[in-house]
Amino acid sequence: MDVITFTLNGKEVVYDGSAADRLLEVLRDTYDMKSVKCGCKEGECGACAVLLDGLLVNSCCVAVGAVDGSKVMTVEGFRETPQFAVLSAAFADLSAVQCGFCIPGMVLAAQAVLSQNPHPTEDEVREGLSGNLCRCTGYNAIINAVLNASKEGEGLW
Repeated sequence: MDVITFTLNGKEVVYDGSAADRLLEVLRDTYDMKSVKCGCKEGECGACAVLLDGLLVNSCCVAVGAVDGSKVMTVEGFRETPQFAVLSAAFADLSAVQCGFCIPGMVLAAQAVLSQNPHPTEDEVREGLSGNLCRCTGYNAIINAVLNASKEGEGLW
């Protein structure tokens, strides 16, 4: 057994399982972070996306040992921020949500895009969200929601 300490949604946590365990399963099973979805387990769909030290990563491709000393943010923590309020409103206003399976990863990907560039072009948003798959909503509504959030959240990003 290893002891891994990291900050999860602003709170320090200690994981005493194997350092080789997938962050995806640790977040879901140990810390009850159900926004982190198990989609492909290959890093292709983005359903398990989290922010790791502010960068978007697919948690299915990260061993929990790699996050020792790091900050991990899931939607459960992100929803307490003013940025989430703006993104959530934009997704709702532009009907960018249907089943919701991909949306936590999409929202965190949107945050990653906007934190790097508060005024992205449509192409930059498309590129930033390209690692996230959506089967229901369609990408145009999601792209438009992110572009709208960039305007509505002026100064937040």
